[in-house]
Amino acid sequence: MSDGAEEPVAGKKTPSVFLERQSYRRRRLMDAARLLPVLGALLFAVPLIWPRAGQPGAVQSSHGVIYIFTVWAVLILGNLWFGHLTRSWSGRDPVDPGREGDSFPPAGG
Repeated sequence: MSDGAEEPVAGKKTPSVFLERQSYRRRRLMDAARLLPVLGALLFAVPLIWPRAGQPGAVQSSHGVIYIFTVWAVLILGNLWFGHLTRSWSGRDPVDPGREGDSFPPAGG
C-alpha cells in the first residue's frame, strides 16, 4: 500500500522542492500586494477607535481627515510600487508567432 509519498522512478527527475530566487521573490511580492487591501482596511478603521469629541485625548476632525487622505495616498503609492516591481521582475512574455504586436484581427472576417 502507498502512504501518499511518491517514489522516484528510474530515469525521471523528481521535482525540486525549492523555487528559483526570482520566482520566489515574485510570489512573495504578489502575496504582499494581495495583503495591501487588508492593511488599507485596518488603517482606515483606526479612526474608529480614537476617542470621541468631548472625551479626554480626543482627536480633531481635521487631523482625522488628514490621516484618511494620507493613508489613501500611501496605498496608491504602494500599489504603484508593487506594480512596477512586478512588471520589472516578470520579464517579457514570449510573443505568439501568429500575432504581430497587439493589433486586432480585421473586422468582418
